[in-house]
Amino acid sequence: MRDRLKKKEIQISKTSKSSKIAQIAFLGSGNMSEAMIKGVLDAGLFKASALLASDTSAERLETLHARYGIRTTPSNREAVRTGALVFLGVKPAVVDDVLAEIKSELGDKTLVSIAAGVPLQRLAAGLMREARIIRAMPNAPAQVQRGATVLAPGKGVGKKVIKQVRDLFDAIGLTWVLDEAYLDAVTGLSGSGPAFVFVMIEALADGGVKAGLPRQVATSLAAQTVLGAAQMVLETGLHPAQLKDFVASPAGTTIAGLHQLEKGKVRSAFIAAVEAAAQRAKILGKE
Repeated sequence: MRDRLKKKEIQISKTSKSSKIAQIAFLGSGNMSEAMIKGVLDAGLFKASALLASDTSAERLETLHARYGIRTTPSNREAVRTGALVFLGVKPAVVDDVLAEIKSELGDKTLVSIAAGVPLQRLAAGLMREARIIRAMPNAPAQVQRGATVLAPGKGVGKKVIKQVRDLFDAIGLTWVLDEAYLDAVTGLSGSGPAFVFVMIEALADGGVKAGLPRQVATSLAAQTVLGAAQMVLETGLHPAQLKDFVASPAGTTIAGLHQLEKGKVRSAFIAAVEAAAQRAKILGKE
């Protein structure tokens, strides 16, 4: 599906197919919003002129315009008036203030929230009326079209709108539609997970350097190894343990290394990291 979507722009509009491409407004221009902007532009889904970003930092807006050629504004209300689809990417602490600011401008447009940990109920309460809201949890690799996103639609969001938003995220990775109850766990796994994997790649590269490899070679080998292993899981559909056993031959090098990982409780550490991140997401949603 991703290849098909790259070949044409996505229509996010209630008008006919012959209408001009609808615009997306990004409220808040942090790392996740930038990942989305770069991802959809690189995938060829939108022209830069069809994207509008708002932020309280003039310097940040200047940076985004210089990097991607998108339009910018310091006004959230102007961004909402302009966009047919509105992405809410501000920090959780200021979500309520931003919702109060834009509620008169939103109309019947769909709001896609990528604000980590903020539940649908809080979003709806902030708008103080029935609204079409989708919670989305993308992750940083969306910037290179390898994102993992989970969508949680709110009440009243039709299948057509869900498909439009899913098509958008499918073009920059893989997308799942789940009940909102899963989103804190999703945040802990795929939202925070890239940082955990970066640490793993760094550690593998350090191991390569200790074994005598040049730093640049070790880092590239580590990154490609993680990429290839992940692709094997996705394409084969086999359990990771089966793939691990496929690599680990009796009395070989791999099983010796796996023994050291078990002694270091690496699996337990990863489980604890995901759990801690998920618990933090719950706390952010309540604050």
